[in-house]
Amino acid sequence: MKRSIGLWQWIGFGVAAAGGTLLHFLYDWLGKAAWIAPFSGVNESTWEHMKLLFWPTFIFAIAQSFFFRDREDFWCVKLRGILFGLALIPIIFYTYNGVIGKSPGWLNIALFFISAAAAYIYETRLFNSEKVRCRSPKIALALLCIIGILFAVFTFRTPELGIFLDPITGTYGI
Repeated sequence: MKRSIGLWQWIGFGVAAAGGTLLHFLYDWLGKAAWIAPFSGVNESTWEHMKLLFWPTFIFAIAQSFFFRDREDFWCVKLRGILFGLALIPIIFYTYNGVIGKSPGWLNIALFFISAAAAYIYETRLFNSEKVRCRSPKIALALLCIIGILFAVFTFRTPELGIFLDPITGTYGI
C-alpha cells in the first residue's frame, strides 16, 4: 500500500503542477470568460496563485478518493495537505519579498512548485504514518468544498485586502 500511495502522490504533484500552470493562463487565453474565472488566475495577486494550487489538487483528490475508500482518514489528510500548501504560498511569498524587496518572476513560479511539492510530501508522510486522527471525514470534505466556494465568490466579490491586490495593476479582483 505504501508504494501505491507514493505513486499516487507523485501523480498528484504532476497534476497540480501542470494544472496550476494551465490555469495561470487559461483566463486570458479564453478571452477573460467569466465561467473560467472562479477556477483560473484572473490576476497576479497572491490569492489567485493560491487558487491555482487549490483546484487541481482538490479535483485530483476527488478522483483519488475512489481508489482510497478503505482510508477513513483520506479527506482529513487531504484537508491538512491542501491547507499546508495554500498557507505556504503567502507565508513564503511575503517573507522573501520582505527580505529582498520585489521578487523576480522565476522565484514566484518556483514558489508555486515548492508549495505543491511540500503539500504532497506532507500528505505522503501522513498517509504512511499510522492512521491520522480524523473525527469526521465528511466535515473535512465539506471544509474543502467551502474553500472552493470562497475561491469562486472572492473572484467576483474581492475583499480589499493585501492578499487580493494585483501587484501589477494595483487593483482587486477582475
